[in-house]
Amino acid sequence: MSVDLAAAASFLAAHARLLDRRRFDLLTGRGSPEAVLAALEAYRNPDGGYGWGLEPDLRAAESQPGGALHAFEVFEDIAPHTSPRAAELCDWLASVTMPDGGLPFALPMRDPSASAPFWVDADPEVPALHSTAFAAGAALRVAAHDPAVAEHPWLDRACRYCFAAVEAIDEAPHAIELAFAVRFLDAAVPRYPQAERLLDRLGRFVPGDGRVPVAGGAEGETMRALDFAPAPGSPASRLLDDGVIEAELDALAARQLPDGGWAVDFASFSPAAALEWRGHATVQALLTLHRAGRLDLGTAP
Repeated sequence: MSVDLAAAASFLAAHARLLDRRRFDLLTGRGSPEAVLAALEAYRNPDGGYGWGLEPDLRAAESQPGGALHAFEVFEDIAPHTSPRAAELCDWLASVTMPDGGLPFALPMRDPSASAPFWVDADPEVPALHSTAFAAGAALRVAAHDPAVAEHPWLDRACRYCFAAVEAIDEAPHAIELAFAVRFLDAAVPRYPQAERLLDRLGRFVPGDGRVPVAGGAEGETMRALDFAPAPGSPASRLLDDGVIEAELDALAARQLPDGGWAVDFASFSPAAALEWRGHATVQALLTLHRAGRLDLGTAP
């Protein structure tokens, strides 16, 4: 199944936020790391963290762990280039980390308008595997090319919290938390020997086809194989049946809509977030296909 890059470019030009347009330009060879980082800077706060709706369903201005996830996505995009902002983000994460090494799911916000209830209602005094795994997993993927992140003490501390939290799991976690924990361990394997064993521990909750319904989510909302293992041959891919990832990559390419973009299967909590998620999903789909060797950028507009 081929992807129509020209249609994707048109969709992003018409509907996506500047950050995702810059990410697309970088992916297709028309942009630069500096341009992507300049777009990301608009979401940064003086404390070194990121807010302002960088997580589309968390519209609050304050720096949040959810914003850190999406900032690390950008720092991964620009590889092999690095930015001092990545280590500064680790500094901020260290400042809001709990004594046991975990991050709260979300921090207090002055104005919760248009933010999802699960962000607004989170207890800022309770550490969460969910948020710690998504931040640490994304940071590990940046650490693969950025020594300042790899050597930052926050990262090791967060990883050790996640290992202990996974070790304590004795029943199936929520599907989204499960996906982030598996992705974290997938990224941790090269640095931490225990990650392989803990992948096996979580593997009992991951069906061979990689499809896990999201409890409390929108109708049909499901974690899929690529949410656990983004490419064939990754450490987490062994949790899935043979051929599943290749089939899911085919299915991902086939989900490009006639308008050129991709959709999401979860609910958005504002009109702005609905469009922003589609722009983000479109760039993430293209990046996933590219990193798996499925996207011919020679056809880029």
